[in-house]
Amino acid sequence: MSVLLEFAMFPTDKTGDSASESVSKIIDMINKSGATYKLTAMGTIIETETLEEALAFVNKSYQVLEPFSNRVYSSITLDIRKGKSDRLNQKIESIESKIGKINQ
Repeated sequence: MSVLLEFAMFPTDKTGDSASESVSKIIDMINKSGATYKLTAMGTIIETETLEEALAFVNKSYQVLEPFSNRVYSSITLDIRKGKSDRLNQKIESIESKIGKINQ
């Protein structure tokens, strides 16, 4: 099974225009976990084998922010598919191959 979790999480009670300092702490935790992930301008995508693992990353991310945040915002999108793996890369490759055919 493949679970793609796309999420964004940041504190809303910190002053300033940028959430990058807080987000970098979450990305550091994800990176150290060894999970397959991609950081994007609007969020992070992680691929896990189970829904429980994906939701554990959401919980761990909150635990990273909780000590210094009174209010945290998060958006979460899940794509759960049985019988597949490495979809984080395969979905992009599939689209890029079709774009290549269009431009020929």
